[in-house]
Amino acid sequence: MNFIHTELWGVLGMFLITMLCAIPLGKYIALAFSNQSGNVLNRIFDPVEKTILRFSGIDGSKEMTWKEHLYALLTINMLWFILVMLVLMFQGNLPLNPDGNPGMSADLAFNTAISFVVNCNLQHYSGETGVSYLGQTVLMFLQFVSAGVGIAAAIVLFNAFKDKNSHALGNFYVLFLKSCTRILLPISFLVALILLFQGVPMTYEGKDQIINLQGDTVAVSRGPVAAFVAIKHVGTNGGGFFGANSNHPLENPTYLTNMVEMIAQFVIPVAMVFAFGYYIKRRKLSLMIFGVMTFGFLCLAIPNVVMESQGSPALASMGIDQTSGAMEGKEVRIGAAASGFWSIVTTVISTGSINSMHDSSMPLSGMNELLAMMINAFYGGNGVGLLNFFIFIILAVFISGLMVGRTPEFLGKKVEAREMKIAMLIALLHPFLILTGTAMAAAFPNIGAQTANDPGFHGFSEMLYEFTSAAANNGSGFEGLGDNTPWWNISTGIVLLLGRFLPIIGPIAIAGLLAEKRYVPESAGTLPTDTGSFGFMVFAVIAIVAALAFFPALTLGPIAEYFSIQ
Repeated sequence: MNFIHTELWGVLGMFLITMLCAIPLGKYIALAFSNQSGNVLNRIFDPVEKTILRFSGIDGSKEMTWKEHLYALLTINMLWFILVMLVLMFQGNLPLNPDGNPGMSADLAFNTAISFVVNCNLQHYSGETGVSYLGQTVLMFLQFVSAGVGIAAAIVLFNAFKDKNSHALGNFYVLFLKSCTRILLPISFLVALILLFQGVPMTYEGKDQIINLQGDTVAVSRGPVAAFVAIKHVGTNGGGFFGANSNHPLENPTYLTNMVEMIAQFVIPVAMVFAFGYYIKRRKLSLMIFGVMTFGFLCLAIPNVVMESQGSPALASMGIDQTSGAMEGKEVRIGAAASGFWSIVTTVISTGSINSMHDSSMPLSGMNELLAMMINAFYGGNGVGLLNFFIFIILAVFISGLMVGRTPEFLGKKVEAREMKIAMLIALLHPFLILTGTAMAAAFPNIGAQTANDPGFHGFSEMLYEFTSAAANNGSGFEGLGDNTPWWNISTGIVLLLGRFLPIIGPIAIAGLLAEKRYVPESAGTLPTDTGSFGFMVFAVIAIVAALAFFPALTLGPIAEYFSIQ
């Protein structure tokens, strides 16, 4: 029990350090995108960024409407997808392949390219054996740019509410470039240095050989791991260089690296909330958003830490000692409590990185991991988490307006039928993708259910988790599922695309439409959206939508499994 108590202090430390770092980082992010005179960051980064823009033939001074932003975003992502799919299919014939990894099949390359383009990294291949060093480097590039796209999309939302009325919302390419040069690259470089000094490999040499204690010769994979692992967390990507992800001792060798990787994936999504308040000068609004998100996060994280620390009731009934907690699928150097905490951080943040096997989690822990992705609005991925939360704000504003008999308003702009239709479509899209995909997999067992490693309730949870992870652009999985088949590669690839870009298109469209409307000064009858009572309304909307949409499916999976082992 003392061991568990020590672990809990570590978990508390990781959480508090993240929160303390997020506030100054949020102020830094707001400054990074500010054009105010005397901005020291502009003097530092402008020469490099202007050189890149000039070389690319882009006029960075051209302001874009919300439609032009979306056109640029979708076009550049399509080009990245085509490029990376070709590299993955033909990597066996390309350089930087010392271990001789073959090219991917078309359906696997399709899934992998889409997965990394959409900041998900749903890996249906096994890391070090599935991708060459060139492939890993190209995927590392996508980890930067996909995160940069998410942050740039959020700044478009920021710009929509910064001024009282505006058709111009900045330049997408400039926002995207600043996301990479001013935020992602510096933080990733720092994280990579820490990992490097803790023993994470950073080389383009092939496999090394060691002789273990039994006298057997073992081939050990290496590669540019430190750089890859740094951006996989900082960019909320989550793809593992090795198949075991951050379970692997060369990706996550020590408790210090475990803390650094956990904080790295957590800090930017939290900081983006504070950046919103600083950027539009509405700090009380950002505190409301932070409060709702943090309360929701703790409602999921605390039970998981407790359940994983207590262990399995089935093993307890057999008299098996579980003083270290539920250790199946977990690393001793990390422990049950820290693994339970990570499992919620990585699903709430939509990173998808794992330091324990989620397939081995207690049933209700697995349910909370699913709920974190189903809600997909408590912090979320870089930038897009705030976009998802914005949809629930619009819904709550509309419902509150009906309750008090006023036209709904948000930050001085009237929310009317057009904005509500978009918000409802986006809110319903997420459960539609998850439940439709899972229903099809269950209805056609030859392509879906028979690939699940476990029968019954847990097998259903494996399929539900796969589509939930894809729709939430998370990337983690219940790895009992044999997912490298044409059905899973193509079906989840389609869900990945829709689950990424429609929830970006919707909020940006709403923000752009609101930005064009006439500003309505706040009055005594205006519903304040930066109060605790409105925060409660937003949380209630999130809870009701999640409960109505997902409770039946959760009942068939993790909840039924929980009662079956009691």
